[in-house]
Amino acid sequence: MLTIERQELIIGLLKAKEIVSVRQICESTGASESTIRRDLTELENKQLIKRVHGGASLLKKKLEEPTLLEKTAQFQIEKEAIASKAATFIEDGDSIYLDAGTSTMQMIPLLQGKSVVVVTNGIPHVQLLIEYGIETYVISGKAKKGTAALIGTKAVDAIKEFRFDKCFLGINGIHASQGFTTPDPEEANVKQAAIKQSQASFILADPTKFGEVSFASVANIENATIITTDGISTEQHEKIAKLTTLEVVSQ
Repeated sequence: MLTIERQELIIGLLKAKEIVSVRQICESTGASESTIRRDLTELENKQLIKRVHGGASLLKKKLEEPTLLEKTAQFQIEKEAIASKAATFIEDGDSIYLDAGTSTMQMIPLLQGKSVVVVTNGIPHVQLLIEYGIETYVISGKAKKGTAALIGTKAVDAIKEFRFDKCFLGINGIHASQGFTTPDPEEANVKQAAIKQSQASFILADPTKFGEVSFASVANIENATIITTDGISTEQHEKIAKLTTLEVVSQ
């Protein structure tokens, strides 16, 4: 089988199954594991697929974004582990920015009893922060349908009024050369503002976000520490770890 035929077959398998292991591809093509790994590297370099631990998956569309309800149902164990690690970076006296999203919302119960001030653009975050007795400021802005995030120029202007010790952000795409990305340019502007106003920035992301590139740029990889869990491909880990601090939580 020619290389181009084999790679077309790999794309076909991924379209049918979304995620396929190296072993499954070897069985379908009759090629060796080393040959398939070379094919996957080449396809990833062409931004046709992304490598995942033990295999590959198709890239999401640039504008694709799951709703808050969909996010809540995904990767719960990973999000809890990531949130627990993120909370260890918070110290008494910190002023922090919590981005909208399900991963950052998992951090809120872990802030109880800490002397911190929180600023957030997450509408669902507010009630939970109040319930846990955490001093909270809510920025202004337009409420985004689907994700319940406050975005827009008013949100950006509101963030500029604050200075943060640390900010904790969710993200849709993490790529060594393309950086941190998200589907919505307005939401990207809010995240950019938070990073600019923070002494230290942290990205909370499950392993599926690695290798993805969304529509709007947020920041370069070097601008934030990444907190994730096991499951990143070796190639992704090596590339990202050369550029920034990568905190990988074992489950």
